[in-house]
Amino acid sequence: MLLPFIVLIGAMFLMTRSAKKKQQQAAEMRNQMQPGTGVRTIGGMYATVKEIQDETVLLEVAPGVHAVYAKNSIGAVLDDAEYNRIVHGDTDEDAAADSGAVVPDDASSLTDAADKTDEAPKADLTKKSDAAEVEKDGKADGETEAK
Repeated sequence: MLLPFIVLIGAMFLMTRSAKKKQQQAAEMRNQMQPGTGVRTIGGMYATVKEIQDETVLLEVAPGVHAVYAKNSIGAVLDDAEYNRIVHGDTDEDAAADSGAVVPDDASSLTDAADKTDEAPKADLTKKSDAAEVEKDGKADGETEAK
């Protein structure tokens, strides 16, 4: 009879412990904010941090547009690459072009030219009409011998 209560108390302890860890991680993330850092609010708005106070943060939501938010309304602190990808539309292709990496448009340039000479005939994947059904053993598809 005492066992269910012990299990219940243990489950409650584990749940509060994990919630406390999440709160500590969120507080550490908010403490990493510095002016110029890109952030996402819990409402989904992306902005740049301009000033940090004890309980509030001044965010630049658009060029010349500032808003004051509570520190606990910051959902995520983003690194520069992710912030630029989301807000400014920078893509991985832009980063690859900057690094000088060449990415082919298709995989055909990655195979050997010698393999192209041994190509097997391609299968005919076109749909056949009912009038052009192929007969097998003198029977059309679906026909059976009646005995």
